[in-house]
Amino acid sequence: MEDPKTEDKKKRHYQSDDSLFFNFAAPYFDFIGKGKLYYLVYIVMALLNLVIPFAVIFVVVYWGFLQYSGTRAVIAFIFSWLIIAFASWIGFQLWWYRKSRVKNMEKAEFIATPIISDIFQTFGEWLGTLIGIIGAGVGIVATIFLGDTANSVFSEIGITFTDFAPLIIIIGPVIGFLIIVLFRFIAEQIRIFAAIANNTKEIAENSKKS
Repeated sequence: MEDPKTEDKKKRHYQSDDSLFFNFAAPYFDFIGKGKLYYLVYIVMALLNLVIPFAVIFVVVYWGFLQYSGTRAVIAFIFSWLIIAFASWIGFQLWWYRKSRVKNMEKAEFIATPIISDIFQTFGEWLGTLIGIIGAGVGIVATIFLGDTANSVFSEIGITFTDFAPLIIIIGPVIGFLIIVLFRFIAEQIRIFAAIANNTKEIAENSKKS
């Protein structure tokens, strides 16, 4: 009869081989099965905000939109770019700050719904903030430096929402505010269903224990 210690060693050896062969992707499964996966969405969106100002410069320089423009148009673009950069920095902070919420949500049984709801809400707040800041800021710059030529110049560089620059100073923040409110309302409705599901499961488990 074989020594029990030898059998135990063989058993552990086979289990080790099985674990290596069948479970080498376990870290990946744990990653997509928990809240860590959703961190990527917040991080990617945060980094995207850092890219936006440089993307604007690249487009303007690559296509030469300001090559034959006057001094006032160049100055207006510089100030407009600073406003875009400021709005993008606010957007970066918003996404970076909100990713900390995932830790509180991943403890629940149903985590995807509340996290998706928070991403949806954050996206609306981000979009509304950018439209409000850029709309009002660029509208002011266009009105001061370009006057009646604002519509044609800024439409050439892709900032089409500055048409009727004086009017967009008011419309931009209003539209941004409405977007924030609408996205938040929808996100809260989604979150309600997740809260009901999590609370129902918790009540059922407490009832079994009692």
